[in-house]
Amino acid sequence: MEVQNNSVVSEEVNVPEGSIWKNINDAIKGTDADYTKIDLKKAILLLAVPMILELVMESTFAVVDIYFVGQLGASAVATVGLTETYLFLLYSIAMGLSTAVTAIIARRVGEKQKEDAGKSAIQSIFLAVLISLPFTIGGIFFSQELLGLMGADQWSIENGYGYTQWMLGANLVIVLLFVINAVFRGAGDAAIAMRVLWIANGINMVLDPLLILGWGPIPSLGIEGAAIATTIGRAIGVGVQFWLLIKGGKHIKITMEQIYWNSKIVLNLIKTSLGGIGQMIVSMTSWIFLMRIMADIGSEAVAGSTIALRIMLFTLMPAWGLSNAAATLVGQNLGANNPDRAESTVWKIGFYNMIFLVAVSFVYFFYNENLMALFTDNETVIMIGGEWLQILSYSYFVYGWWMVSVQAFNGSGDTKTPTLLNIVFFWMIQIPLSYWLAIELDWKYSGVFWGVFFSETAVGLFTLWLFKKGKWKTTTV
Repeated sequence: MEVQNNSVVSEEVNVPEGSIWKNINDAIKGTDADYTKIDLKKAILLLAVPMILELVMESTFAVVDIYFVGQLGASAVATVGLTETYLFLLYSIAMGLSTAVTAIIARRVGEKQKEDAGKSAIQSIFLAVLISLPFTIGGIFFSQELLGLMGADQWSIENGYGYTQWMLGANLVIVLLFVINAVFRGAGDAAIAMRVLWIANGINMVLDPLLILGWGPIPSLGIEGAAIATTIGRAIGVGVQFWLLIKGGKHIKITMEQIYWNSKIVLNLIKTSLGGIGQMIVSMTSWIFLMRIMADIGSEAVAGSTIALRIMLFTLMPAWGLSNAAATLVGQNLGANNPDRAESTVWKIGFYNMIFLVAVSFVYFFYNENLMALFTDNETVIMIGGEWLQILSYSYFVYGWWMVSVQAFNGSGDTKTPTLLNIVFFWMIQIPLSYWLAIELDWKYSGVFWGVFFSETAVGLFTLWLFKKGKWKTTTV
């Protein structure tokens, strides 16, 4: 669907032939282009390339991390998976707040109110600090109890709790990394967000084998070393973020005069983020229930699911990068009063996303166990994870469109609609269906996988139908 608004079309600049590599170079270096006016394909390219590279690095780290942890055995991998059920709850809050931050910053930048964008960035940092505190307390003082609650085996409780203690106790760096990068993405400084994650995760990947396995004078810290490596890398990344915010990017900068508590902006952030937090909490807690079902089946089922999830995240990150570009472009174009251009953005990115994920689905279908074998030599774990990857391959055609249409709602500031959809399809359909198939029908882990397939395919189709109705265009933030 092409943009029909003549005023928009007249302002667009055509990309010269043969300039694709120059545009990619500009995307990686960063540009001060006005994304509400330049050619739409160029705008998508300039935002999507750094967002994809940012998340590819994030997913690369996740795969490298689980590779080294996988050498410690199935119980170590299960510890990571069970700890991530709590981290998913943290991520849901951080990502929900980040969704609101991206929408509000993008809208202010689209309205050419950059000073207000800077004020919103400061308040989002204050909120990030507040939401991290309960997880810090729980991680430091109750890590063993939290693992036991999730059905961890004795090895995890006695030897793996240090990993949980570090990951939850130092969670502030994770939350800040999410939120401040959301500021940069909303403003259009996607190249900065990309460089920050490359620095943070690059350090993680260097430290992972050194601290997990030991080298020379560096002792082997086992699974706890993985958490320490992650904390160090992300803490350095957060330091870089603060330095760049104060120095100023091409689209946003904060000043010392803006560093104060602003109740009006905070309330607007909370109001907008409630829907985003809600939708993430629903989807993430749904995963917690699914992992609890898997824990009853056995540690190998948890380990297979954990490795499969890391592989899935690795392949989904480029798609999420494209989707994040849609959120920024929707927010900025609605701020510039160009709703038709915002809609055209979603249809274009959705098509690109679908093509990419269809290609991924072929790899999942034919090489699922080969992928699993890269991370473990346990035949049962390989078989379980391979089955999930194969089942996932059936739904990726729809998944690509779902990711982009959800981000269109979020980018517009309408975070309520995806939340309601998640409640229906994840809590009311996915959890009961997975339990019934896995436990009542005794399909075991296969029942969980098929429950996820049916629920997520259905929510994808329904979300796309709602997007086509166009009510999201009238949202104000």
